[in-house]
Amino acid sequence: MSFPLAHPVDTTRIDADTIVTYPDGDLTSTGTVLIAQPVGDGRTAIVLDRTAFHAVDPVWPDQPADDGTLSADGVVNPVVGAVVGAIDGENLFLGDAPVRTGTEGWAFVVCHFVEDADGLTPGTPVTVTVDPALRRALSAGHTGCHLASLALNAALAGLWSKEVQLDGRGSPNFDQLAITESRILPDGSLDTYRIGKSLRKKGFQAAELAGALDTVEAAANELLAGWLATGAAVSIARDGDGLGERRTWRCDLPDGTVEIPCGGTHLRSLSELASVTVGLDLHETEGALELRMRTAATLSAAGTAEPPRAH
Repeated sequence: MSFPLAHPVDTTRIDADTIVTYPDGDLTSTGTVLIAQPVGDGRTAIVLDRTAFHAVDPVWPDQPADDGTLSADGVVNPVVGAVVGAIDGENLFLGDAPVRTGTEGWAFVVCHFVEDADGLTPGTPVTVTVDPALRRALSAGHTGCHLASLALNAALAGLWSKEVQLDGRGSPNFDQLAITESRILPDGSLDTYRIGKSLRKKGFQAAELAGALDTVEAAANELLAGWLATGAAVSIARDGDGLGERRTWRCDLPDGTVEIPCGGTHLRSLSELASVTVGLDLHETEGALELRMRTAATLSAAGTAEPPRAH
């Protein structure tokens, strides 16, 4: 869906992506309104030059948007949703941008949806405030999701008969080869994997999975418990501050630092988690096997995140 920009826009101010500060764990930020675009259903998309707000990426919508507010001149505006948008200089695209994130000549922006845009006109200074409880719960779910994928890969390693691409720990990367959907939840995640002809041809012994499922689940949970006991550091490395720049999740596990490309939010240390456990179930669907992994990430009362910084 695309919208002709409703207000005159200084294109020199939107030829770069929105500066995003949530990779640093920020819960507040200050920015300036660049665009206030009506998008139907009584909502207006507010684009700022800088934000701490995490938005849904329509290309891989695994993590929900933050909750929070935009404040300007003493008026607090609830944000009722946020998505990644794309601008070609004349139009704002939501959900169906014709180019990939990072394409030269396009700006990739965070669109904050509000129902009352009074006072949020281009040039207005705005304070962004993010709900800390939901952010922390989603960050726990996303950190737990990455750990669970690594543990699942390791636990399934014995079911491969051919060499395939490996994950950051050197295990066959079942997660990347088979995943069809990932959903980050508050304090958890749900990942769905399809095991069809293509994966079998790559050497995955699908016929053995049902009989080994309990053993695989136990092995994954044992690994997860061992990793959490280390209290390992977690960080986000990025090529730049813009929304379209590559970002990478890093965790200092006992056998080395592991990296996974990721645009979401995360905890700063495994000490913030009391436990991460997975449950696996397997069933047939449309001529293939479907494996679902439910991950529960329980926050530790003792673990505390670094205090947010304002920008």
